Amino acid sequence: MKHIAIILAGGMGSRVGGDTPKQLLPLADGRSILEHSVDAFEQAECIDEIAVVMHPEWMDEAKQLCERNNWSKVQKIIPGGSERWESSWHAILAYMEYEGERLKVKGERISLWFHDAARPFVSQRILTDVAEALEKYEAVTVAVPVTDTIYKVKGERLKVKVESIPPRECFMRAQTPQAFHMEVVQSAYMKAVAEGESLATDDAGIVRKYEPRHPIYIVPGEEANRKITYVEDLK
Repeated sequence: MKHIAIILAGGMGSRVGGDTPKQLLPLADGRSILEHSVDAFEQAECIDEIAVVMHPEWMDEAKQLCERNNWSKVQKIIPGGSERWESSWHAILAYMEYEGERLKVKGERISLWFHDAARPFVSQRILTDVAEALEKYEAVTVAVPVTDTIYKVKGERLKVKVESIPPRECFMRAQTPQAFHMEVVQSAYMKAVAEGESLATDDAGIVRKYEPRHPIYIVPGEEANRKITYVEDLK
């Protein structure tokens, strides 16, 4: 099976602020968040190919980064959508082909790995474990246990109240990559797009809703595999 990493860098990162997409902002070593994220998959022995999904207005910058870093595995730079699910869908379409008027998966068996560009510290251990899990399972995600107490709340703004305190052992925090056999994620997204409903916030959510017959296996994540959301996270 061919493993293809989709680096989702299509957003603007409004919570970080500024006019530059957060994935292009530098970390302490001067290299951008996106460069660190792509590097992790470029160095992974289990990854055969990389596609970068970039905000349409910043495609040239993505191409320049590829040339500057001489990434051999980056084969596609794909324009992203206005929402995360659209960026994933654009990537899926890039690896499909038409048969008459019908979309189909290309002949080669592949897996697609969806990774937030804003998680630049994903480890090689996580990537290796995901690849091994895909040999047995058709849908794999990465998650870490919840350590804080969780409140289920009711109300809004200053009128919020605690409705219940569920056992935290039942919850985990999602990370990426989230990886799927191509035919599974393709089928889930085609059903979701056709239905036209509000789509889930991550790819595992869409697969769980539209292809529930495929259980989603969890690979243990790491606290270091954090998502850069606010400007303080850059420090």
